[in-house]
Amino acid sequence: MMRRLHRMIIGAFVGPLIVTFVIVLFILVMQFLWKYVDDLMGKGLEWYVLLELMTYATASFVPLALPLAILLASIMTLGGLGENSELVPMRSAGMGLLRILSPLVVFVSGLAVASYYFSNNILPVANLRFHSLLWDVTRKKPALNLQPGIFYNGIDGFSIRAMQKDEDGTLHDVIIYDHRTPLQGNRTVVRARKGTMQRSVAGDMLLLILEDGHFYDERSPTKDNGKYPMVRGTFQKDEIRLDLSSLGLDRTDRDLFKDHYKMLSSAQLVLIRDSLVQHFEERNAEQRQQLANRFAILRDARDLRTTGGDTLAPPPSEQSPEQIRNNHDAAMNLVRNNLSLLDQTIMERRGRTEQIARFGIEWHRKRMLAVACLIFFFIGAPLGAIIRRGGMGLPVVFAIIFFLIFHIISFSTEKLVISGVFGPWPGMWISSLVLFPIAILLTWKATTDSPLFDADAYYRGWERIRSILRRGHAHPAAM
Repeated sequence: MMRRLHRMIIGAFVGPLIVTFVIVLFILVMQFLWKYVDDLMGKGLEWYVLLELMTYATASFVPLALPLAILLASIMTLGGLGENSELVPMRSAGMGLLRILSPLVVFVSGLAVASYYFSNNILPVANLRFHSLLWDVTRKKPALNLQPGIFYNGIDGFSIRAMQKDEDGTLHDVIIYDHRTPLQGNRTVVRARKGTMQRSVAGDMLLLILEDGHFYDERSPTKDNGKYPMVRGTFQKDEIRLDLSSLGLDRTDRDLFKDHYKMLSSAQLVLIRDSLVQHFEERNAEQRQQLANRFAILRDARDLRTTGGDTLAPPPSEQSPEQIRNNHDAAMNLVRNNLSLLDQTIMERRGRTEQIARFGIEWHRKRMLAVACLIFFFIGAPLGAIIRRGGMGLPVVFAIIFFLIFHIISFSTEKLVISGVFGPWPGMWISSLVLFPIAILLTWKATTDSPLFDADAYYRGWERIRSILRRGHAHPAAM
């Protein structure tokens, strides 16, 4: 009987979980599309390239979408059981809320473990392929699409303009500027009354067939008189071959991105972070020694003997005015150089500190998002049992509120960790620590059937507090 009940509860939870998970993933992927729509449009990308990019982008949002999907599904499941009066018979039979939730706790714990495994083993590979492909796509030049009256500069070394373009692809009043020679301007110009375009058999060349045209070619100046001779000519029909290799999608070597913190597992993050910390300490020691060597009073005696710095300059009273001015200029230059070195040292240390912090952030993020699955479940399930409303109405409102709190706190504390205000611990866990007491409170309220949204209960409690305050301020009657 209990196994059948557990299967029923899990079955009621899995359906909303899948639906909400797909919806949340779709919303996050749409945000990605809106962000990079300008870089993807008009480049003639094949459908399988876009599909590959969307698949990798979807995989990168899975760890973030899963906690929100669990929150929504838990509120909808327990709210639906309460709305259909299915929780009351269970509790009347002596089953507490925690016992009713026990199969879901085991199931969500498995999802949390799967989330960590995905973040640690699959997500780095997906991020590596996603960022390398996104880099290639954003660097790809727009596809060949001539617009009437507008110069097209997508082909290296050429600017092409056609004043009119027919539906069959025929171009009218075509002008071509050839500036393949660097720093030479538009010395070669071709103009034709009509032309057509077609690709070569291999697809890497554009064959531009021009009719009834003429060309101008201004040559380099002669050595004798420095004049610029010009070559002019006309043609009835001419064929120009344009290289289209620059319009293709060049795939970057993924090894260039493999050391990025988003492309590493937990063990790799720890290894590289320890290496960065060691290099940071060694670099700090070098910078301290370099700064000390710029001041004679801080140098070692050995450095002074080797550089001759142990000889003292004569006092100012024995120096000429020119020597004093030279000493002042040398001192000012030394101060300026030291200030510049200090600024460079501060910037370098800040950059290295931020880099080390990002590796720590990513290490904690993998675990934090897995734990967030459990926290959101213990917020959503008790909340659904209390409000006893299923569907996509009120549960969605509560889910969005809690998720926004979690996301805003996580984003803000991550920036503070990068700036050095907090360490990765507890900085990356503050959002979970804020929601954890709320999860305990809601679970306790739902377990004890305490009224949470009953206005009369809060009013009665306030009246008790007021009565206690009145008795405390009351004065005994005068004797």
